[in-house]
Amino acid sequence: MIIAAYIGFGEAGQAFAHDGNRAFDIKVTQPATAAAKRCDYASAGVIGCESAEQALAGTPVVLSLVTADQALVAAMACAPFLAPDALWLDMNSVAPGTKRAAAAAVEAAGGRYVDVAVMAPVEPARRDVPLRVSGPHRAAAIDALGTLGFSRVADGGANVGDASAVKMIRSVLVKGIEALTAEAALAAHRAGVAEAVFASLDQSAKAEGWARRADYNIERMMVHGLRRAAEMEEAAKTLAELGVDPAMTRGTIDRQRAIGRLGIEPPAGLAAKLAILAPSRKDRIA
Repeated sequence: MIIAAYIGFGEAGQAFAHDGNRAFDIKVTQPATAAAKRCDYASAGVIGCESAEQALAGTPVVLSLVTADQALVAAMACAPFLAPDALWLDMNSVAPGTKRAAAAAVEAAGGRYVDVAVMAPVEPARRDVPLRVSGPHRAAAIDALGTLGFSRVADGGANVGDASAVKMIRSVLVKGIEALTAEAALAAHRAGVAEAVFASLDQSAKAEGWARRADYNIERMMVHGLRRAAEMEEAAKTLAELGVDPAMTRGTIDRQRAIGRLGIEPPAGLAAKLAILAPSRKDRIA
């Protein structure tokens, strides 16, 4: 088994972890935070490191799994500690331009940068989650990911940014639907017509009931809204890079952040979630 290091050890890092590999998460330097308490090296079977420099020393493969707003920061901070020719697998959900900037830092330090897009939730798939890999070092990265147990790795293109462009543009729809669902559900709840609205929608979409879909989408926003808002900032940047005004995406950012910043543990059931988020017509979250 090759040695790998995980920079960032939240949900994705713990889902991907292999016994004996190294990990560092800056949150462990802030032990009072709830995020630090969830960063459990021992349970995942990895070697917890006290610094990025310690985690990266002599390590041939690095998985960058930080939040979207820290992806470039992490690449720039870690680049000086990379072993010669180490693969920096940037698996963060950021714009192609952000990944190209990170690539410049890694390549200047003698590392090999790879754009990796994670194309579905990491749970429950874990290392069976589909990945797209792009950039000039993608062949080496595909081999390394296979050795690490990833089973669904696809060639995403020759250029850094090709894989992330697919991810970001897809996110405009996926996260946008979540945000629009929350907005409509909250309005229907306040108007007292939620049952009728969902029944009407069910008539045109029978594969899955809209109430169930709304419950799932809002739960994701309550748990991951802040992280998703950061990702959607990058999606908006992607559209801007393409000359497309991200008007709806800006609204998605606002809605995801508004719900995520509440820090509410999702209760079971759609009605319970809506009662917390919209207890009356006068109480608005955004």
